[in-house]
Amino acid sequence: MEELFELKDLLLAGNINDALLLVNELTEMSKDDKLNKIFSFSIVLLLHLIKQQAEKRSTRSWEVSIRNAVRQIKRSNKRRKAGGF
Repeated sequence: MEELFELKDLLLAGNINDALLLVNELTEMSKDDKLNKIFSFSIVLLLHLIKQQAEKRSTRSWEVSIRNAVRQIKRSNKRRKAGGF
C-alpha cells in the first residue's frame, strides 16, 4: 500500500521516470508472488498425487486437496485482461 502512495506522490510531482521505475518494480513483485503461489499449490498437488499412486488408494481429503490445488493454480495462472492462461 505504501508503494501506491509513493507512486501517487511521484506522479503529482511530475516525476514520471521514477514513477515508471516504481511501476516496473510493482509488476515484478506481482509476478514473483504469482509464481510463488503456483509453486506452493503445485507441491501440494504433487504430494497428494504421489500418495495416491504409492498407496494405491485415495481419501476424500486428498481428492478435495487435489481439486483445490488445481483450481487455485488455474486461478493464479489466469490472465485478467486476455482471459487465457
